[in-house]
Amino acid sequence: MTYEFPTVLDAGPSDDVDPDEFVRAAMRWHFDPATGSRYWLDRADRLAFDPRQDVKGVDDLMLFPDLADELRDVPVADLIPRGYGNDARLLNVFDSGGTTGAPKRVVQLDDWMRHSTEQVDKRLRDHGLPVGAQWLTVAPTGPHLVGDVLRRAAESLGGPGLGIDMDPRWVKKLVAAGRSDEVESYTDHLVEQCRRILLTQDIGVLAATTPLLERFAREDDLLERINGSVQAIIWGGTHMDPDTRHLLGTEVFPDVPLIGMYGNTMMLTALLERAGLSASEPCVFDPVSPYVFLSVVDPDTGDTVEVGERGQVIVSHVSKSMLIPNNAERDTAVRMRPADGQAGDAVADVAPVPTVKGETVIEGVY
Repeated sequence: MTYEFPTVLDAGPSDDVDPDEFVRAAMRWHFDPATGSRYWLDRADRLAFDPRQDVKGVDDLMLFPDLADELRDVPVADLIPRGYGNDARLLNVFDSGGTTGAPKRVVQLDDWMRHSTEQVDKRLRDHGLPVGAQWLTVAPTGPHLVGDVLRRAAESLGGPGLGIDMDPRWVKKLVAAGRSDEVESYTDHLVEQCRRILLTQDIGVLAATTPLLERFAREDDLLERINGSVQAIIWGGTHMDPDTRHLLGTEVFPDVPLIGMYGNTMMLTALLERAGLSASEPCVFDPVSPYVFLSVVDPDTGDTVEVGERGQVIVSHVSKSMLIPNNAERDTAVRMRPADGQAGDAVADVAPVPTVKGETVIEGVY
């Protein structure tokens, strides 16, 4: 049996629904015994508040403790809201990179995939990405979210996608073990695969990580090919500091627009760099109302920092299929005012925190 609930929860990213109204509807859905998932219904009794009564909007998501670590062990079936009944279409189970412990798992249902793809597609079109161009995506697939997001983005823009898979977890293990020669060999392996595609295929959009773009810059034939034929570069995965972004955008790839992408498993989507920014301006990522809300806080006090100040990024994902509130990410960023129509904070110049719970954060090739 499928339960009917307020249609606001089925709203797409272009439907202009009120974020606070959406959050209230989500609380009723995820904590109603007839519609909520086993995980949240079991967890509700151990919360210090009643989500259906006390969460009245976006700001109240901060009432939740950060429970993301519990997603390391929760059975996947316990994450699917029972309100879907037999209509639940589970497309993927993604998990986090496992940089600081066992991976955390989330589910991707069909309705959320469509909403995520729609908002990514719109923001790419805002950047003027070519429709129908062929893509080359160098990103992790399998349990990782980013490869799926980029593949669907290429499809939404009508472009056939060629892909090179990477294994960031293996590279991070090599880095941690000090086996830098093997890291370099693996990177060479990725570059050689890219070379075969870039030099023989008409690639209009290149999606790659910062370390790989820096590596391409050392290869004269690839540099000439990218600058001569690629119409846009999407970078993501590891972070790009402002100096590197300026160098790549003005000297290495001066004629190819660089478009940043910031996302992670707990967002269950990706944010695209605000359109219209120059290489000398801060790289700003806006939230996605009414689904993904960002805040930037002082990690010691939990208080929101002033606009223009750096703090730790807090992410909340709210949708019909998943609820992941108040998750402290392993990122810092400068707090910015969001674009019109978006709730929460925008973030700029995202950078990794050096350690999480005493463990060093390793970026590696991804």
